[in-house]
Order: sequence, then C-alpha cells, then structure tokens
Amino acid sequence: MQVIVTGHHLEVTDALKAHTDSKFEKLARHFDNVTDVHVILSVEKLIQKAEATLQLSGAKLFAEDHQEDMYAAIDAMVDKLDRQIIKHKEKTGHHR
Repeated sequence: MQVIVTGHHLEVTDALKAHTDSKFEKLARHFDNVTDVHVILSVEKLIQKAEATLQLSGAKLFAEDHQEDMYAAIDAMVDKLDRQIIKHKEKTGHHR
C-alpha cells in the first residue's frame, strides 16, 4: 500500500506523516487489496481538514473530516474509511 500525504496551506511534518502512516496500517489489516491512498491535509481558518481517497481493487473510497485538531481529524477520517472498507468487503464477499 502506497500512502501519499500532501498538505494544502500546511507544511506536512514528519510527525503528521508518521501518524497518518500508522493509522493506515490499521486499514491494511482489515483488507489487503488496498493499492493506493492519497491523503490531503489542509487548514481553513481555525478548522483542520483531513481527506483521503483510497483505491481498492474494483472500487474507490473517499472520506473527509473536519476538526479543530489535525490528529483528531486524521483519526476520525481513518475510522470512516475503516467502516467503508468493512462494508465493501462484506458486499464483495457475499455470493448468492
């Protein structure tokens, strides 16, 4: 899984990149067909925004979250993506 982290009106520090990478390792445990992840971290006045596009085999998932703390926004965004991956895995796993 390749994780690309970019910043919009924000300098992506090593700590932010390490935190993002560690959170996305959790997603790889649930579903191993994740090929590409593009994370965009941005700041708009006092709101910190984290959004990610996840490329799976056969699907593209998107999640975003707004918080006052960037680390909280990353955590909430990864939780949303985790729920979407589990739902996608259940859909593709059931054969009638």
